[in-house]
Amino acid sequence: MLVVILLVSYSCRTTKYVPENKYLLEKYELKGEGKKINREELSSYVKQKPNKKIIGLKFHLAVYSLSKKDKDNWWNRMLRTIGEEPVIYDEFQTGKTVDQLELYLRSKGYYNAVVTDSVIYDRKNDKKVSVKYYIEKNDPYILRKIRYSFEDTTLRSLVLSDTANSMLHAGEHFDVDILSHERERIEVLLKNHGYYYFSKEFIYYEADTSLTDHKVDLTLIVKKYRIYNENGTYVEMPHPQFRIRHVYINTNYNPREALANNTNYLTELDTISLDSTYIVYQEKPNVHPNVVIESNYILPGDLYNLNNYQRSYRNLSSLKIFRLVTIDYSQVGDIGPDNMGELDCNIMLTPQTLQSYTVELEGTNSSGNIGAAGNIIYQHRNLFKGAENFDLRLKGALETLKENYSSNLGNMIEFGAELRYSIPKFLLPFKTDQFIKKYNPRTSFSMAYNYQQRPEYTRTLANASFGYNWRGNRYLTHIINPIELNLVKIPYKSPEFVDWLEGKYIYYSYQPHLVTVTSYSLIFNNQNIQKNRDFMYFRMNVEQAGNLLYSLYKTAGIQENNQGSFTLFNNEFSQYVRGDIDFRYYNVFDENTSLVYRIFAGAGLPYKNSTALPFEKKYFAGGANGIRAWQVRNLGPGSYNEKQQTLYPNQTADIKLEGNIEYRFKLFWLIDG
Repeated sequence: MLVVILLVSYSCRTTKYVPENKYLLEKYELKGEGKKINREELSSYVKQKPNKKIIGLKFHLAVYSLSKKDKDNWWNRMLRTIGEEPVIYDEFQTGKTVDQLELYLRSKGYYNAVVTDSVIYDRKNDKKVSVKYYIEKNDPYILRKIRYSFEDTTLRSLVLSDTANSMLHAGEHFDVDILSHERERIEVLLKNHGYYYFSKEFIYYEADTSLTDHKVDLTLIVKKYRIYNENGTYVEMPHPQFRIRHVYINTNYNPREALANNTNYLTELDTISLDSTYIVYQEKPNVHPNVVIESNYILPGDLYNLNNYQRSYRNLSSLKIFRLVTIDYSQVGDIGPDNMGELDCNIMLTPQTLQSYTVELEGTNSSGNIGAAGNIIYQHRNLFKGAENFDLRLKGALETLKENYSSNLGNMIEFGAELRYSIPKFLLPFKTDQFIKKYNPRTSFSMAYNYQQRPEYTRTLANASFGYNWRGNRYLTHIINPIELNLVKIPYKSPEFVDWLEGKYIYYSYQPHLVTVTSYSLIFNNQNIQKNRDFMYFRMNVEQAGNLLYSLYKTAGIQENNQGSFTLFNNEFSQYVRGDIDFRYYNVFDENTSLVYRIFAGAGLPYKNSTALPFEKKYFAGGANGIRAWQVRNLGPGSYNEKQQTLYPNQTADIKLEGNIEYRFKLFWLIDG
């Protein structure tokens, strides 16, 4: 509230630091007709933009204005660091923006576009101005015909056979960006067929714009390859193809030592041959050769292929044991009479620090409940020299509840341990080499134990799981856990808690039970971290528990216990089906602000051997991964008795439907809102 009052009170003083005879740029607008204008794209060409806003307020400018002009103490320096100095209107930048907008429109085919600007002075504040850019596109130039001409006729059949994937189409705008993308597409096509030296610079266009009605006839021309002689002249020839001769993989490459001791560095290395690939190492291999062989697509005898280079780089990087992955090619000898050359491939892998540990400490104050927690995390990225990732986490927490449970400190205690182990392959009874190369899978194991002691009950949870995950494509990830075991014990429940549970549906969730789960998850995420653009995230989970055990018991004729349930190791096993979806859409305005829409829907159904879903499988709301304004399990449907709810948290359910919208913005330093 104090921050809001300060911002409102100072909002009228945002021109405090605007010099005399200068103006604060309040806002700008792009005015034009037609859906073909991409205002978001056009905005990137505006050279001068006003101070950024948060929910309509210029928060950073207001904070900057709170500082005193004649003071240079730490407080005023901090305000200026957090804040943003006013953007002073610059007439030169406005003129540059007009030029840039016209250039952009011409690149999109609007060669007769006209852009003008208008500066509007604020009637209420003579130190503020706004700028409007008026865009008149006029008729665009349209592609009428597209022809191909090959100075190098050896490429004709390959390029023409792939025109179905061409980005150039008759009837579309004469767009310079599309012309450039088409050059890049053909370059990739040819590089995937052995043409190592081919680049988009060998492709150029001739455009006939003399036609009527703004029509364009376009000719795409592919030039020959050029070899420069010693005297500086060049000879034209067909583009050569290249095959891979040898592949060398250095698993312990040290770039600093290689530069300092270039003469002797290679002579000190040992080499072994495996599957026609040479593994280079010092003293002894720091990783099993099969691990890097399975991640490598570049094979002796194959034509050079750009996709294989990119896949190898991605797979080797995903092993997480190499700090640097460098893949270089070198030509061997001259190009042969059949216009075929040879390349040697050197893959240099620089190991990163394999072992690390982290200590985390935190203090908590949850509605007056004071507590502390800590984690010790140990990680080894190459435990048995097979790029196995090993993580061990020890955690502990205590909290003093403000209710009248006890006068002792730390009357809620929790501690536990978690072990995770994953390997870069599928552990299956059949050969999966090609699957490993294509989808980069991992097999994961995990074990965990958790102990919770509260005034109303004591509970222990033991967990073990085994599963697989792999990338279906650039955006899709699949996760399958064939088996997950959860054993929950509740050695103590207070008499008051037992009385409170009596007759409630949740009573069965607080009984000792065993959960045997099989689950599948699908994740779609098309985020590009290199670009500020909108993206989607979608996750679907389905799981079932107990069906196989129940069928085995029925088939074997085993009798149910007195409660009408089957038991395993003297514990009733849960039987249910459960599924949910989580969809998020990120509307990215710029690098500082975004609007996130989220909807979650899920339901679980207990049956046969279960009366209720296990407590750990029930849905809840609140917390960092849900609606953040509420604590975990403190948000739920309907009304409730607050005193009783605080005593025994029970905002859980078998069905969950949740939606929320978040406006996210950068405040300062590491603080986001």
